[in-house]
Amino acid sequence: MHDMDDVNDGDDEVFGEEDRGDDESAAGLLEEELRQAAAVLDPVPAELQQIAVDAYALHDLDARVAELTFDSLVDSLPVRGATDTPRMLTFRAGEVTVDVEVTEDGLMGQVLPPQPARIEVLCGPRPGSALTADDLGRFTADVPPSGPFALRLRTGGDVVVTEWLRA
Repeated sequence: MHDMDDVNDGDDEVFGEEDRGDDESAAGLLEEELRQAAAVLDPVPAELQQIAVDAYALHDLDARVAELTFDSLVDSLPVRGATDTPRMLTFRAGEVTVDVEVTEDGLMGQVLPPQPARIEVLCGPRPGSALTADDLGRFTADVPPSGPFALRLRTGGDVVVTEWLRA
């Protein structure tokens, strides 16, 4: 009668382990071949790739997101006969509040509590226009945002980014 050690002959390899390694490497090779074929047959357009890179560049990992707490388009009653009324927006992130008025002539706003700040008006993947808030936190832009926009504020060591809105 054979002892179980004799049957194993000291070989600790379990049946099928070597096959699994071959399957994984074959799957990896097949995946790489499919990636290469897709790159040749259906490449990502350069414009789309640049938009993706630019969108990632707009993302601030350390930024706090300022939540929209008031929008005059939604939260206020319409005034009868009034046309071209400015859009009033209020954003809040912790202790920082940003009030913004958007008109067809541009935008103006204030950072509260009043403090100097650098502000960027972000409009899609294009670089944003740079604004500076004075000691009272006031800022203005002569050109209204077109399309979706957000504001990025740098106050002291903090970075605050507002939600994106359509102008």
